[in-house]
Amino acid sequence: MSSDFEAYEQDFGTVTAEITNKIGKIPKLSGEEKTQLVLNVDKQLEEVRELLEQMDLEVREIPAQSRAMYNSRLKSYKQEVEKLEKDFKRSRIAYSDEVRNELLGDDAISTESQRAHLLDNTEKLERSSRRLEAGYQIAVETEQVGQEILSNLHTDREKIQRARERVSTHLSPAQTGVSVLTSVCKAVSRDSWLAVLSFFSFYFVK
Repeated sequence: MSSDFEAYEQDFGTVTAEITNKIGKIPKLSGEEKTQLVLNVDKQLEEVRELLEQMDLEVREIPAQSRAMYNSRLKSYKQEVEKLEKDFKRSRIAYSDEVRNELLGDDAISTESQRAHLLDNTEKLERSSRRLEAGYQIAVETEQVGQEILSNLHTDREKIQRARERVSTHLSPAQTGVSVLTSVCKAVSRDSWLAVLSFFSFYFVK
């Protein structure tokens, strides 16, 4: 039974190698040539699935003590087929640069130009966003500094006001004495001028 499994393994290896080679060629083709190759690969993938089914049946007939090793190999083959199927699907919608340019002509060049322009605009937008964020951060920091300065000025003004009040309290008696003395001096000066005027008036009238 194990010899049958190994025979299926050999067929599996041969067919999957051919499929891998053809999948790599599909994006480079177009039109009818591509369609025919896709149909061919699709047929070979179906053949590979049938080989997996045959190997699975063979593993069930292998004695239990040896079955684990064959199950492991079968599992790896199934994973390989899954990968081939994914690659095949991608290759069916993919085109090489040469084929795309041939199919689209000037439109391909225009598309590439638009893509480059879009990338350039995206980079400019990202740079502008970074500058705006930096400017906003500076504005926030400046506002915080301004608030601290205003707070300090308010505190200093309160300190100065309190100091003025204390000085006014201590200088009030002295200021009162100075005011009285000033009033006396003004009165004396006024009386002196009156006396002088009276003297001259009396002398010249006489």
